[in-house]
Amino acid sequence: MEAQKWVLESPTIGMIFVGASFIIFYAIGWYSQKAAKSSTDYWTAGRSIGSITNGLGMASSYMSLATFMGVTALILKLKVPFVYMWIQFALSIPLITLWYGTPLRRMGAFTPAHFVRERYGLRTSYITVAFMILVMVMYALGQMIGVAKVFEMLFGINYTLALICGGALIVGYVTIGGMYGTSYNAAFQMILMGIAFIIPLGAIMKAMGGTGWWFPPLFYSDMVPAMLDAVPDFFDMKYGFKWYLSLIPCFTLGAMGLPHLGMRVYTASNLKSARGAMVWFTFFCGIVFCSTYTMGFSGVYFQATSGSTIAPTDLDKITLILNSVYNPAWVLAFVIAGAIAAGLSTISANLMAIGAMIAQDIIATIKPDLSDKTMKLIGYAAIAGGGAASILIALNPPNFLVVSILWAFGLAGVTVAPLVILGVWWKPANRYGASVAVLVSGLTYIAVSPYLFPDIVIAGGGLPDKVGMSGALLCVPLCFFLHVTISMITDRIPSMMAKIPYKQDKLLVDKIHGWTDYSEERYNSTGAGIIIAAVSLFFCIYAVLPGGW
Repeated sequence: MEAQKWVLESPTIGMIFVGASFIIFYAIGWYSQKAAKSSTDYWTAGRSIGSITNGLGMASSYMSLATFMGVTALILKLKVPFVYMWIQFALSIPLITLWYGTPLRRMGAFTPAHFVRERYGLRTSYITVAFMILVMVMYALGQMIGVAKVFEMLFGINYTLALICGGALIVGYVTIGGMYGTSYNAAFQMILMGIAFIIPLGAIMKAMGGTGWWFPPLFYSDMVPAMLDAVPDFFDMKYGFKWYLSLIPCFTLGAMGLPHLGMRVYTASNLKSARGAMVWFTFFCGIVFCSTYTMGFSGVYFQATSGSTIAPTDLDKITLILNSVYNPAWVLAFVIAGAIAAGLSTISANLMAIGAMIAQDIIATIKPDLSDKTMKLIGYAAIAGGGAASILIALNPPNFLVVSILWAFGLAGVTVAPLVILGVWWKPANRYGASVAVLVSGLTYIAVSPYLFPDIVIAGGGLPDKVGMSGALLCVPLCFFLHVTISMITDRIPSMMAKIPYKQDKLLVDKIHGWTDYSEERYNSTGAGIIIAAVSLFFCIYAVLPGGW
């Protein structure tokens, strides 16, 4: 059967909703940025954002347009195994709380790269920042692709023109607002996307015959018997154990390495507010994440029972397609506005992180005497440059917009999380081990990407490898192994240790844990390092063994 072409017949209502939302976003950004009195305020919103607003903003930037589009498309392919991705996302939340909410927040940094600079020195931080910028560009790439596809469906224009127009609008509003505008816009966008996603989904479920339509996040379960009749293999565990295991280093640790989440915590006025934001973040994420799986579930059922064939290039649009079939045009227009809000919230956070890393973690360390006005201009240029790079890469996108986002999670887990985990909890970790570990493991992760060297297989091949993040199963333990072993070796070479402020690095570890006195014994176990290295080596070997078991 020929695939149906999904476009809006009458885009006027959609244009009105989207146009009104952009006017609101620009107004919030323009008004909010007036509160920024310095370049520091521009990046941290004056450390004045409340816990609920921060929680909304974190959830908004974490879920992104992939929640509306790329994730639902992936559910159409993976079916129930995608639940295991959700589990790893959920496990990352308490780790983010423990990490960002306490030790790193005490440092008052802009990004995790600040911690790397203080703990491991400038050279290591430059390497890490380069990878983090790549992470943010790839994360923003998925959002740019999604925004372009929404504009494509809304206006009936070709993908390239939709990408350029949508991308330019987004970069402009982010640059104007700074972190003040980004924070308040993200909170508003979270509310908008939640309403635009969940309420229309209830109407879709009701039209499909589901009795649990009144609470879509959980009560889609009443449709399970009908799903089993239509798609008997929906709940089958189709993939090898390696793939499921690779989700842990990719998503549980990868989320800890995302700088745009850290920046949200740094805008809080104090540690209590930062921790409170994580509670709200968990709540909002849980509601919408569960609804996203329900939407994917409904999409699978729709394809199996309606007789409609959706082209591979339109799978990302399943949320919009379901709304176009089951809901009135004005509801679809509202959903489109919510999808745009989802993309904007994450792109703005990504671009703010890119700007902060370039301006604060690179330029400010090279030229510390630059004026506040010059630093702001550099930040504007960095944000615009990051947006332009995302647009250019998105001109030839992957089949699923979510692929670039999942790959970015893995790269963050490989290059950022091990450095900070060991740097916070293990004093012998030093800059020699960190520099080599992040460089080797980061480049290895890029090399084993299925789109760079497709013959290299980590998770058994097929769709799981094509998703793009299974290389984390090899490269995250590789980073831990190299970091620990090289640190332990160089710690015993006096000529190398004499070149770095070793005592100062150790003092920093006690300080970020809140100790007022220094103890050589704290966080200084050689045995712990040996165990970490041995376990990491085991997983490195296991990852490269043939087979998907």
